[in-house]
Amino acid sequence: MSKVKYYYDPDTLSYRKIEPKKSKKYRNIFLFVLGSALFGFLGLVILLNTKWVNTPKELSLEREVRNYELQFEILNKKMEQMEQVLANIEDRDNNIYRLYFEANPIPEEQRKAGFGGVNRYKSLDGFNNSDIIINATKRLDIIQKQMVIQSKSLDEIAKLAEEKEKLLASIPAIQPVSNEDLTRMASGYGWRSDPFTKARKMHWGMDFTAPRGSPIYATGDGKVTRADNQSSGYGKHIRIDHGYGYISLYGHLSKYNVTVGQKVRRGDLIGFVGNTGRSEAPHLHYEVFKDGERINPINFYYGSLTAEEFENMLKYANQENQSLD
Repeated sequence: MSKVKYYYDPDTLSYRKIEPKKSKKYRNIFLFVLGSALFGFLGLVILLNTKWVNTPKELSLEREVRNYELQFEILNKKMEQMEQVLANIEDRDNNIYRLYFEANPIPEEQRKAGFGGVNRYKSLDGFNNSDIIINATKRLDIIQKQMVIQSKSLDEIAKLAEEKEKLLASIPAIQPVSNEDLTRMASGYGWRSDPFTKARKMHWGMDFTAPRGSPIYATGDGKVTRADNQSSGYGKHIRIDHGYGYISLYGHLSKYNVTVGQKVRRGDLIGFVGNTGRSEAPHLHYEVFKDGERINPINFYYGSLTAEEFENMLKYANQENQSLD
């Protein structure tokens, strides 16, 4: 209730009540309403544009959003690093590992292909930052797929390396008689004069002259398939199946040091030089077969001869002289 104000009237020697003017009353009401509206508007502006009036829950949500933005930035950097590392591994895989092991390179389209069919990311639609979330998820999916493909590729390379190691160990690659025991390389692969008939005929191997009883070594890993004198002209001889289509033959032995079915490794002692069968003097007759065809053994001594020794052997092997068998 508003206070009633009075004034002293000297004419009547009494107090009279002050009656407010209507214009002043309306002005006061107008100013009050205007002030209330201005204060209300200012309050709304302050509420919408300033952070210091946010509620604790809003402040907590803002902190979470900033934290998510930071985590997303860190995630992007990690994905970039992963993509760079994968690109380096893929480059080496295609241009070094697979090239060395004669395997077809994996196409770039196959490594980085997306996922077709149904929309895998439908559940991520409808958010404020759906595009960012979907793109990040796609990148992660592609990186994961690249890692799976690369893992399978490295598994394949490991198997190829293991197979390559077995192949290299199995291929006949050393001289069957050591240079210390070797008298000379008597005759090579090609047309030669027969020691008995003097006719010109094909000589399918190489003759190594050495004293009787000199050691003979397996030229590659394999399994002994024959150790007998039942093959015409070879006398006591040994055949080793090296796998991959390779077989080596050692003829005119004096005795064996292996039995049929025995597994041998390159450099194992398998027998001794002799003069059995159709032979003119003690020597080793050595042949190499590939897929059932006789081939020149001169190409299979890279594991035991120096360049100079190989050059000398090549010189004597190419002389068209008389063979010892």
